Amino acid sequence: MNLRGAVAIFNHELVRFFRTAFGSILSPVLTTSLYFIVFGAAIGSRMQEIGGVPYGAFIVPGLLMLTLLSESTSNASFGIYMPRFTGAIYELLSAPVGVAETLIGFVGAAVMKSLIIAGIILVTATLFVDYSIAHPVLAVGYIVLIAAAFSLFGFILGVWADGFERLSIVPMLILTPLTFLGGTFYSIDMLAEPWRTVAQFNPVFYLVNGLRWTFTGNADVPIGVAFGMTLGFVLLCVVLIALIFRTGWRLRD
Repeated sequence: MNLRGAVAIFNHELVRFFRTAFGSILSPVLTTSLYFIVFGAAIGSRMQEIGGVPYGAFIVPGLLMLTLLSESTSNASFGIYMPRFTGAIYELLSAPVGVAETLIGFVGAAVMKSLIIAGIILVTATLFVDYSIAHPVLAVGYIVLIAAAFSLFGFILGVWADGFERLSIVPMLILTPLTFLGGTFYSIDMLAEPWRTVAQFNPVFYLVNGLRWTFTGNADVPIGVAFGMTLGFVLLCVVLIALIFRTGWRLRD
């Protein structure tokens, strides 16, 4: 394995992130802070507990998931799309860098960016709501797994996109609505039929509840199911990326 090549890609992507750190960090943190102010501090103080958890603390995992999905996908998709857009992808393809090194570089950097933002959001949340983490080690592991899963998905999106508008259409029109409808602000028990059944067909519902379990110890689905679906999504993305590099789809167009 060419570790030097992987580290070079990783460092290049992180430098680009820190070069625009003000906008890259401020925007998601400010947006999430507004959610905490409105739903956590203002509305949350007037709502009953959900599953024995204060409403402000209840929405922390969901809002964190909302940021993780959007930032992981956007960072990874933009990272691989720009070399395609500028033509630098051909230098990467001709270099002694394999699929593993490419993923470590681009996806690893996207994961690191998302984890930095996630950490800042968790610290910021303490300013607005009182929350605790029931299983901190599992929470960290699950956050890393989610960031990796959607960074891989973002990598695929960046290869598929043939314009800047396609980079934003999937996070904006698919991931964000699925996250809002996946239990970010409510428990599935609060829904009436048939919406309760419909919600269970939303894959993000299981991710939100898996993360909520690590924070509160309670969730609408078993942690094993949520973890299994997340791990399955990671494996699916890895297989698709391997096929992309083997066939050269969209990389040599």
